Amino acid sequence: MARSGRGTADTLEGRLGYSFQDKALLMQALTHASALNAGGAARGSYQRLEFLGDRVLGLAVATMLHRHFPLADEGELARRLNHMVKRETCADIALELDLGEAMRISQSEAQTGGRRKTALLADICEAVIAAIYLDGGFPAAEDFVRRLWEPRMLAWSGPLRDAKTTLQEWAQSKGLPAPGYQVTTREGPDHAPVFVVAVTVSGYAPGEGRGGSKRIAEQNAAEAVLRREGVWTE
Repeated sequence: MARSGRGTADTLEGRLGYSFQDKALLMQALTHASALNAGGAARGSYQRLEFLGDRVLGLAVATMLHRHFPLADEGELARRLNHMVKRETCADIALELDLGEAMRISQSEAQTGGRRKTALLADICEAVIAAIYLDGGFPAAEDFVRRLWEPRMLAWSGPLRDAKTTLQEWAQSKGLPAPGYQVTTREGPDHAPVFVVAVTVSGYAPGEGRGGSKRIAEQNAAEAVLRREGVWTE
């Protein structure tokens, strides 16, 4: 049986800072496949919206980065972008907006902590962006992204160097072979795959990273090792 999170649409819209003309779009963005009958997931869940929202978010953030960092080269812009659109950032914003409690999921999914799962929160966040985009156009979606992502973008002081390059240089400085990367799992539907990559450095425990492409997953795996070993601390 489907379970809905607490709070009315009006209350949620107040947190989002956007009022929907088509409330059904918001409800679809909040609906996990587990809340639907078998066969209805593709039509009624957030999956298709999440696919679209990921692209809208990327464009909105890329536009902000281009405007705020006129002297940054392509590599720096790409690293800033990856940080701002990664699932952890999206999940943090979903928690800030209390989207987990508004999520429509099955009772069994809720009992296993579905409302606090990083992956689900990130997906819901991107689906809401798509819903705003479809309801009010790109300016409305861009305004939503700007209000929530821009403060994080301007405050972030993390490493700007490429994680894979940094990890390789770190390994070489210790006289070790270049790190090796291997895809261990491919999850999700064909239109929105999630790759899990393991990276190995001789003499150290493997690191793991996830991402919507092999490249992003490899970068995240390299970053996991760099942070674990104290090479990157911010």
